[in-house]
Amino acid sequence: MNSDANLAQAAQQMQETFAHGLQQVMGAMAGAGLGTAPGFVPLGMTDMPAPPPPLQFDPAKLQELQQTYLNDISTLWNSGLQSDADASPPADRRFSAEAWRSNPVARFSAAAYLLNARTLMGLAEAVQGDEKTRARVRFAVEQAMAASAPSNFLALNAEAQKKAIDTQGASIAQGLQNLLSDMQQGHVSMTDESVFEVGKNVATTEGAVVFENEFFQLLEYKPLTATVYERPFLLVPPCINKFYILDLQPENSLIRYAVAQGHRTFVVSWRNPDESMAEKTWDDYIENAAIQAIEVVQDITGAKTINALGFCVGGTILATALAVLAARGEKPVASATFLTSLLDFSDTGILDIFIDEQSVKYREMQMGKGGLLKGQDLASTFSFLRPNDLVWNYVVGNYLKGETPPPFDLLYWNSDSTNLPGPFYAWYLRNTYFENKLAQPGKLTVCGQKVDLGKLDMPVYIYGSREDHIVPIGGAYASTQLLPGKKRFVMGASGHIAGVINPPAKKKRSYWTNDKLPQGKFPARQADWLQGATEHPGSWWTDWSDWLQGHAGKRIAAPKAYGSRKYKAIEPAPGRYVKVKA
Repeated sequence: MNSDANLAQAAQQMQETFAHGLQQVMGAMAGAGLGTAPGFVPLGMTDMPAPPPPLQFDPAKLQELQQTYLNDISTLWNSGLQSDADASPPADRRFSAEAWRSNPVARFSAAAYLLNARTLMGLAEAVQGDEKTRARVRFAVEQAMAASAPSNFLALNAEAQKKAIDTQGASIAQGLQNLLSDMQQGHVSMTDESVFEVGKNVATTEGAVVFENEFFQLLEYKPLTATVYERPFLLVPPCINKFYILDLQPENSLIRYAVAQGHRTFVVSWRNPDESMAEKTWDDYIENAAIQAIEVVQDITGAKTINALGFCVGGTILATALAVLAARGEKPVASATFLTSLLDFSDTGILDIFIDEQSVKYREMQMGKGGLLKGQDLASTFSFLRPNDLVWNYVVGNYLKGETPPPFDLLYWNSDSTNLPGPFYAWYLRNTYFENKLAQPGKLTVCGQKVDLGKLDMPVYIYGSREDHIVPIGGAYASTQLLPGKKRFVMGASGHIAGVINPPAKKKRSYWTNDKLPQGKFPARQADWLQGATEHPGSWWTDWSDWLQGHAGKRIAAPKAYGSRKYKAIEPAPGRYVKVKA
């Protein structure tokens, strides 16, 4: 039989197999209304919608892709399993070890996998349809290819096999031990979790709990300077994670940095919800947490106004609370900082593929009246947004190679998940991610008030990370179009966490500012803002510190004790709430 005919037939079969398999994936996604990432796939639905129509491909792109595939697979097939001691390892780090290069079978399997992965991603790009459908197809293919890599299987992983031989099977025994341990703890270990303990070597900045209710503890930190600014400073972290991302180690703690700059610093430490909070709503978090925290800080310090910072979802919560207070005629916050926060949800990046009417309705049906979104489900979903880095890398290292991942404070925090009340989560999905009502004046009623972000006329500092896949840089920048006060927008390098936690002492990365805007007017598009921006080496923290100092008032003597006569210290920081496991 002619070899070209064989290859053409193989290409045709590949296309048909891909289309059929992808159709099944898309049908499952439509049934779930969300996608394939764990934590978002609602099992047990009885009223499943009809599958989507068959996928169609762009003919020109398909023809070009088929020709490229035929050429590449012919070259690969002709090279066969010939040994080539001088062969360069693939650029993909999964196959870069010497064991892959020196083993002809392993080298061929890696090359064949990478070729198929490129082709399948090319087919995904050739799918005809709206952008959301194409994004879902791309995501499905990425997940499938990440999971099917030969490096994920002991029978195909030359590097793991070599280690098993070199250790006389000890690596396999240790890998099984690691697997059993991770099964007991309920998640794949990304770091050596035994090294860390909250309050002992993470979250160690000295302070005390000065207030608590069923939603949060309020932490006040011990001054590190003889005088402090008269206007106190409140940080509102995301409730989908624990606050100590802002206080990992002394050298990379944003909390300690703020205290060292002379700010009397308070932080919200969210309670990790259990069944007793299963019916709590977005309104509850706004009234009884964000607004309550602002009022307690005012009461303790005697300050008429405070400065506040919201990080990620904490920024969304803070902005909502300030809008509610503004509707009541109250403006207790003199300046606000929003770090990687979405107020306008027009651009939500990859997360958009999980959100549609079916998915939101399902969550409302499932937990809109009560229930908990388990922290591990949410953590798994975010991990699968980067499956090779945050999932399969650790599966291979922990289980196939029997390795213990090195200690890393950020990854320890990342694994320390938190639950969310179902009604809170369902409301958040519909009104922000799906219907984007927070950005529309008067469209939302929260705590009995019509919400209008246009009433937040205080000075604001808005930060976005250039490579953020949770809050895309365009989504962070969109806040400049909503908030009417004097604004400063800064873009930092790296992603959602690494971009934010970038202390000046490390002298790493860079950030961008644009001081050329006419009278502080911001263009509608972040790309246009970037054209006139200037890059600065190092951390954005120094720029923010200079800005915040201008809104902090005069210096006064630092307090000698935590809290006040009314609000006495309850226990040392970081408190009990942050230590509760999901």
